[in-house]
Amino acid sequence: MRIEAMTRGSFLAGAAAVGAGALVGTALTGEAAAATGPEASTGPDAGTRTPATPNPAGEQRTPGRGLVRRGVMYECEDGETPHTGWKRTRMRSDMRSIRRELHANSVAAFGTGVERLTATATEAAEHGMHVWLQPRMADVPEREILDHLAETGRQAERLRRQGARVYLSVGCEFILFVPGIVPGANAVERIENMLKGNWNPEAAQRKLTRFIGLAAKTGRRVFRGPLTYGSAHGDKVDWDLFDIVSVNYYESFADPRGHVKELAPYRKWGKPVAITECGTCTFKGAPDAGGMGWDVVDYSKPKPEVRMGVRRSEHTQAQYLGEVLNVFEQMNLHAAMVYQFVTSDAPHRRERRYDLDIASYSLTKAIWKAADSPTARWHWEPKESFHAVARHFAHAERRDRQGLSEAPRRDR
Repeated sequence: MRIEAMTRGSFLAGAAAVGAGALVGTALTGEAAAATGPEASTGPDAGTRTPATPNPAGEQRTPGRGLVRRGVMYECEDGETPHTGWKRTRMRSDMRSIRRELHANSVAAFGTGVERLTATATEAAEHGMHVWLQPRMADVPEREILDHLAETGRQAERLRRQGARVYLSVGCEFILFVPGIVPGANAVERIENMLKGNWNPEAAQRKLTRFIGLAAKTGRRVFRGPLTYGSAHGDKVDWDLFDIVSVNYYESFADPRGHVKELAPYRKWGKPVAITECGTCTFKGAPDAGGMGWDVVDYSKPKPEVRMGVRRSEHTQAQYLGEVLNVFEQMNLHAAMVYQFVTSDAPHRRERRYDLDIASYSLTKAIWKAADSPTARWHWEPKESFHAVARHFAHAERRDRQGLSEAPRRDR
């Protein structure tokens, strides 16, 4: 099986070139309102059901105690240089930091390559963390995507049977990354066709529903634990197929009640709700840009440059994450995963216009030893957001322990 993935740089450069900044929110804008209730089940495969896992959360929780799973996304991909991709030694060190310094109790390993996904999941489990495994293969035939999912699921099941706490996510935002749903050879071309109106939203929804059904069936065949799918906020998904309702959430509101209003409809399914991605970039005003914060870099230049007027602000990123994590806790959602731990191909530089970390969602900043190309000795340093999230996770962990110690014995 060939493993293919569009690099971060090529995707961002291409997306910026076609004006993807206009594609804010769900791609299926005309149908998004119906996405958050059981009545959303449509399409030829909507009547096909696989049994959901009983008690999908897999554990007892004390009412009113906030999130059960608090964690971070960890990318398992080839880098844009020989030194910035996934490395086993770096991963092991990162897992120690995620558990001991960030105080996360969960890690979402995402990307391509079953071996590196499995190694990351195994290492996280050995540190006592809960694991989400999410294969993300893009721009290859459906069969290869499903085969990659199946093998990842088999490894997830092996870990589960060995005692690890594992969830399997069958994928992420298929409308952009799976060929044939929207016209285009890759994600950039699909975005371009959406922006130009060269697509049929109703037909795309039918194809998306069909492929999500195939992915759910594939996951169920090989994995016996809780199953989910990483949907974009507003996507129309038949959540009857899954145990956990998951959403990638990058919204911004001056009043925190706006988040509650946006997320409340996901509870209509009567299942645990997980925020499988959340975060913002590292500049003033970044939360207003949501999931398009990376678009402040001009990739048409020979050396990518941050656009004029964009000011670095680690405080903005930290403040936003603190606010949304508090909301998720107060709503007693099941999980929240911060996107992401490190973006190795977006280095922090002293000169503002070349400081690509400004457009990064990561909790850490990549420090390259050379100005224009990393060596094997590049490293990361924590941002203000890292410390803010660590404080939140540590406080919640102490509160959870106290709650368990106070709970009646019959509830343990």
